[in-house]
Amino acid sequence: QVQVAESGGGSVQAGGSLKLSCVVSGYIFDQYCLGWFRQTPLNGRVGVAQISGSGMPNYAESVQGRFAISRDNDKKILYLQMNDLKPEDTSTYYCAARGGKCYTLTTPSFGYWGQGTQVNVSS
Repeated sequence: QVQVAESGGGSVQAGGSLKLSCVVSGYIFDQYCLGWFRQTPLNGRVGVAQISGSGMPNYAESVQGRFAISRDNDKKILYLQMNDLKPEDTSTYYCAARGGKCYTLTTPSFGYWGQGTQVNVSS
């Protein structure tokens, strides 16, 4: 059974940085697409970034150039480095996993989810 657990959320001022981590266990890590999502009041849970087993990233336009997704296949950890944070980045962030290749950065594409970690950005 695949288990997903995020950590690293917190509170920062606008312009600051945070790094989220996600431990994924219970499967062959490097064969899975992994992603980060966040909850929004208007559109529900939306994709932030995803990364293939080989390390190919894909970002939502809203975070392009500010966030960086990476993975350590030996440690089975997914990361999200968030720089130049803005108040609108305030949200609960979720780590997600799906078997095989990455497809669209949408919630139905991912079958395994963590409980979420809160990020608060003040102005």
